[in-house]
This record gives sequence, C-alpha cells and structure tokens, in this order.
Amino acid sequence: MSAISRDEVARVAALARLSVPPEELDKLAEQLDSIVEAVRVVSEAAGGDVPATSHPIPLVNVFRADEVRPSLSVDQALLAAPAREADQFKVPQILGEEP
Repeated sequence: MSAISRDEVARVAALARLSVPPEELDKLAEQLDSIVEAVRVVSEAAGGDVPATSHPIPLVNVFRADEVRPSLSVDQALLAAPAREADQFKVPQILGEEP
C-alpha cells in the first residue's frame, strides 16, 4: 500500500496546475513513494553526528590578494575614447536624464 494516496497526488497536481490523467495517478503515487523512501534512507544514513554541508569537499577562497600595482594613467586610459570630459569618458545621455 502506498503511503501517498491517489487523492493526494491529484490534489498536489491541481495545486501545481498540472493536468494529470486519472489513469496516471496510481503510477505517480508509487513513484512519489519511491522518492520519499529514498530520502528517508539518506536521512537515516546521515545521522546527527554528520554536519550539514553544501559541498562534499571544503571550499577554499581562490582569489588573489589585493595588491596595489602600476596601472594606466588617466591620459592613457582615455587615449582612445571617442569623447572625453575632464578626466572621464563622455557618453550620450540616455533615458531622458538631466545633465
């Protein structure tokens, strides 16, 4: 006997706005039971002494350290700019913004 009933499957399908033909309700109830059973088995295997994790291997930050390094000067950065205003790129106005 299935722990999940045919009526429960029909109700969940209706809540999810899924059209499930009546002849498939029993099959879906069995499949959902199998899924619930698999989750139960995994839950038993992971006892209270096993910490919850999102990854099986510990993650390590792989970013490099922030270090000040030489970079382009303002003039070098703006050298190929089509338009410039003071020390900034000049771009066309968009979205009707006020200047």
